[in-house]
Amino acid sequence: MAVSCNRRGARRSRIMSIPSMIRQTPQWKVPILLGSEEPHSFYLDGDVVIGGLFPLHYHPESFEQSFVKKPVPSGHKYFLSRALRWMRTMAFAVNEINQRQDLLPRLRLGYHIRDSCDDIPVSIKNTLLLVNGQPDKGSGSTCSDAHRKVSPVIIGDAGSGVSMAILRTLGSFYVPLVSYFASCNCLSNKKEFPAFMRTMPSDAFQTKALAKLVSHFHWTWVGVIGLETDYARSAIQLFLQEGARYKVCAAYVHFLSVPLVKNALENVVRLMKVSSARVVLGVAGDSEMREILAECRRQNVTDRLWLASEAWSTSQSLWADFKDLLAGTLGFAIRKGDIPNLDRYLTSLQPSEAPTSHFVAEFWEETFNCRLNGSVNTHMHETEAQSRRPCNGNEELSKVYSTYTDVSQLRVTYNVYKAVYLIAYALHDMSACVPGKGPFPNGTCGSLAPVQPWQLLHYMKQTTFTTGSEEVRFDENGDPIASYDLMNWQKGQDGSLQLIKVGYYDDSLASEKDLVINKSALKWHKGLQTPVSICSESCQPGFRKAIRKGQPICCFDCIPCADGEISNETDSVNCLRCSEDTWPNQAQDQCIPKKIEFLSYHETMGIVLWVVSAFGAFTTVAVLGVFVAYRKTPMVRANNMELSFLLLLFLCACFLIGLTFIGEPTDWFCQFRYTAFGISFALCISCILAKTVVVMMAFRATLPGSNVMKWFGPAKQRASVIVCTSIQVLICVIWLATRPPYAAHNTRFLSAKIILECVVGSEVGFWCVLGYIGLLACMCFLMAFLARKLPDNFNEAKFITFSMLIFFAVWITFIPVYVSTSGKYTVAVHVFAILASTFGLLFCIFIPKCYIILLKPEKNSKQHMMRK
Repeated sequence: MAVSCNRRGARRSRIMSIPSMIRQTPQWKVPILLGSEEPHSFYLDGDVVIGGLFPLHYHPESFEQSFVKKPVPSGHKYFLSRALRWMRTMAFAVNEINQRQDLLPRLRLGYHIRDSCDDIPVSIKNTLLLVNGQPDKGSGSTCSDAHRKVSPVIIGDAGSGVSMAILRTLGSFYVPLVSYFASCNCLSNKKEFPAFMRTMPSDAFQTKALAKLVSHFHWTWVGVIGLETDYARSAIQLFLQEGARYKVCAAYVHFLSVPLVKNALENVVRLMKVSSARVVLGVAGDSEMREILAECRRQNVTDRLWLASEAWSTSQSLWADFKDLLAGTLGFAIRKGDIPNLDRYLTSLQPSEAPTSHFVAEFWEETFNCRLNGSVNTHMHETEAQSRRPCNGNEELSKVYSTYTDVSQLRVTYNVYKAVYLIAYALHDMSACVPGKGPFPNGTCGSLAPVQPWQLLHYMKQTTFTTGSEEVRFDENGDPIASYDLMNWQKGQDGSLQLIKVGYYDDSLASEKDLVINKSALKWHKGLQTPVSICSESCQPGFRKAIRKGQPICCFDCIPCADGEISNETDSVNCLRCSEDTWPNQAQDQCIPKKIEFLSYHETMGIVLWVVSAFGAFTTVAVLGVFVAYRKTPMVRANNMELSFLLLLFLCACFLIGLTFIGEPTDWFCQFRYTAFGISFALCISCILAKTVVVMMAFRATLPGSNVMKWFGPAKQRASVIVCTSIQVLICVIWLATRPPYAAHNTRFLSAKIILECVVGSEVGFWCVLGYIGLLACMCFLMAFLARKLPDNFNEAKFITFSMLIFFAVWITFIPVYVSTSGKYTVAVHVFAILASTFGLLFCIFIPKCYIILLKPEKNSKQHMMRK
């Protein structure tokens, strides 16, 4: 607990306002400072004194305390000029508000600004000095021992880790801490940090913007380097989570302990060197990046494109030494603001202030590399400063470049400015409260003398205001609405760093519009082409990704889609099967309608088959003409002229039936095709069977006393043909009545074509038709085989036997070939079987007779034929 003193009018003792539950008790004494005091600060008295913490120095010197004597504070290596700008901006904003009549007209603001050194122990110590009014090292028995007012609110710190340490120290007292640069998403946890607010957007938004950025340029294989801090761990974890949504993988994630160790630096740069990732995200501060980049140069790792976290995305101090490594760097920076008259205020700094300000003295000596008389600079460079030339008094800030006076990129500086105005507007609302209508119990208003931190925090959470053209408002976590500029590090003509805005990210916009990039303004590290940082080349349409076992999803092989499948997107995970009536094109990136295929008259195979069919029919008609012309000769009359004429007619029909299998199938055509095929062949085989029976009967009739021929005369022969064919007709009728053949589109086969074919309908009906033809052929063959040795100079039974053997050979071969083929080739096999078997019958039975009739007429006599 702490006590504060307020010297307005009469000196009165008052209880410090840190914990709201402290009651006024006369015994309380101000705290006594036990450690060594750091006297350097900027201080302005006022009714309400705002505390400020800024990392003016950073990178502590490491050494071990022996504890055999009183520990001394550690020194810090570097002086940060822009932190002095932040300090002076806070002072400028307070002075600006004090001069306004419309804002806090009855209150005067003051400030108490101290150096946090970006170091947790120093920050906590200075924080306690701020909230306790910097007590003297006396007895602490009276209020006069506290010679500076307490700060009910603090603006700070720059680092997330330091801010968390401060919040945990002051958490029980609800002292508001408003950070201008701490971006760790963990600070949005109101259960752990209820008194925290910031004018810096949370890392949750920065990492979302970074993930969208790498996805936009298709950088799916990114290296990630960060510090072993809460800030870096939280930011990197969020980046990896967001990146996973866009299928971005981390080639490696490496955390470096603080302070950096040489071996660790060598290892991480060695890892960068062997990795195929050409884009590296660095989540670190200026000083750490300086050491990382120095090691990159030592190991000649100079071809990487750096993505900068907002901690160093606009840090110009790195450019002078590492411009060859950092050209083309991309990073999101908080939105730039404009603060009127700030440049004049900054350059108004005079060396005359050096004797009373350690900060000013050190800055002046560091900027002009000279030594001031009466300097109070106690920084560790003081020994070096003794060898510097004395300052001559002609030094002017307007004539040299310094990050302190550079107001071209007011980003963090603008956040400091907004933080002061946030507190001012909250105090203004508190002062405007009407008693009885306040937000606290019984309608009470907040206390202004002294200010209770928890009451001020309530008003700060409700505050919205406008600076310039920007409306500043906060969400339920105390975070501002996220908005970033995308900065590209480009080399100017004079070699200086040009931070070029090439886009922006605005989280308040719709998802598809929140990231805007002007690619024409970009300049890359090497060359004009966008850098490529991938583990595997993208799979083009027609291929699918196959993740490599044991590797991230960004590492994959590209596998062609299987037959009948396509992928129409780049990096498709699965191939899509085309519908039954479509098929992939050659590139397999789209489905196109299948071509309808059937045995056509216009294709080569169809032409050959119908020409052969026509030739067979013409040959049969020619043979029939010969038989008609020589119908009175013994050769024609001896071989049952009537059955021969019928057989020739039916053989001609069989040849013509083959033509019905060519052309586009229809339901009617299919029914006619199979019916005509079955009946025509039944007629042919029935005629041959009748002729075979006639041959056998004729020889039996020559035996003495035989009267066989009267039982199998011409009428009976015709009747036998009709009866045998009628059975086939009956089978066909039943087939057509139950499940007739029909035309169908066959899409069962993985092919780019739809097969238009005749489906038999009833498989039983189809095989019954073939089976019956086979039965007739077997009977015919058996009888012809038995009659082959009958005594005759021209025994027709021998030729019928040969014709049946060919018939069997054709149709037995047909069955397995028919079953194993598909599409138009099945039809072609069927037609070939019809033609081959028909030609076999025609040639074996009739060509020998034509040979004798036409070429050996001397043998066409009754005497010759009767010889044995």
